[in-house]
Amino acid sequence: MSAATVFVARLAGAGVFDAAGERMGKVRDVVTVPRRDAPPRVVGLVVEDRGRQRVFLSIGRVLSIGGGQLIASAISDRRFSQRGSERLLLADVLGRQVTLRDGTTAVLEDLSISERGPGEWEVDELFLRKPKTSPFGKGPSLLARWGDVQAAVDAEHDTEHLVASLDDLPAADAASAMLDLPQQRMIEVAEDLSDDRLADILEEMHEDRQVEILAALEDDRVADVLDQMEPDDAADLIAHMTPERGETLLELMDPDEADDVRMLLAFGADTAGGLMTTEPIIVASDATVAEALALIRRHEVAPALAAAICVTLPPYEAPTGRFLGIVHFQRLLRYPPNERVGTLLDDQIEPVLASASAAEVTRELAAYNLVSVPVVDAAGRLVGVVTIDDVLDHLLPEDWRAQEEASRG
Repeated sequence: MSAATVFVARLAGAGVFDAAGERMGKVRDVVTVPRRDAPPRVVGLVVEDRGRQRVFLSIGRVLSIGGGQLIASAISDRRFSQRGSERLLLADVLGRQVTLRDGTTAVLEDLSISERGPGEWEVDELFLRKPKTSPFGKGPSLLARWGDVQAAVDAEHDTEHLVASLDDLPAADAASAMLDLPQQRMIEVAEDLSDDRLADILEEMHEDRQVEILAALEDDRVADVLDQMEPDDAADLIAHMTPERGETLLELMDPDEADDVRMLLAFGADTAGGLMTTEPIIVASDATVAEALALIRRHEVAPALAAAICVTLPPYEAPTGRFLGIVHFQRLLRYPPNERVGTLLDDQIEPVLASASAAEVTRELAAYNLVSVPVVDAAGRLVGVVTIDDVLDHLLPEDWRAQEEASRG
């Protein structure tokens, strides 16, 4: 072996090659089994192969580890399925709080595995971070052996650590990290996330996984999370539930949010109404450029929605009064702050009817190089906008999120 000791965090994502140098996949985790009065034994690795399937690589097939890569004689075509006694070092162990022999606590940030003989690897050193002693910087770090810590784990603090780490990640990466957790631990983390953060993360998952997670939560909590989701995402999610559960959740949701979702559910999935979001930026014609830019600057506004504002007659929430037109963000930047937006309407852009097909919406976006297109009802009232990401979601294969989760995982 070219290296006798390896820190596990450095293995994550490392390339796996055969003896001839052909890439076979990349490392996703390290599989161990516990032993009485001894450090856990490494039995293999979880490898994502070139087909993006997670397979098991026995540690006995590993020829060398080092230089950010791993050489193996072969990888299995058997999909990895975690057994009851097995622990994944990255997904199950890192981030846990442990108690040292002196009674103090620390968080396990990394650990090393060492080769004790041909094909015999075990957990070696633990890299620990102790609590901060001042409000600045990090707490002190230390190296310890497996025998220097108690096996018991404070599950509450462990979950807090995971929640805090997910808060620092983009929603798409946080979704991938959650899906890598064992089922029960994933639910524990979901329970401790704030409503808005869980909503953001769920929006990056396939609907089947969303339903799976929310099925483990109380109805009141699920309704609160749905309130925080974009109405079109909430509608897509409810559409994947049983009608009875969907109606129960709609009754528990905020009435205004539930009305938006009900309206979206009434449209066909292949129509502008089924694709749109009901929360565009809407202003009156006498609003100033400064007022419009202030609305666009809000942190919670998605980039595609911030690309243009909609101008209507009152009321200014969908469904609005008569739709007057749109003003592009770029045009707002060219005019003084006191200019009225009603004078800046783009007279080339026509709205689409809520009953328009997804193909019609796609052609409108492509023909005018738009990132969003306004949607009106038969009376000419603005009911929403379809953004380019809504169209891409529709055009991509149904399981594209599941494929993306696998590629990120």
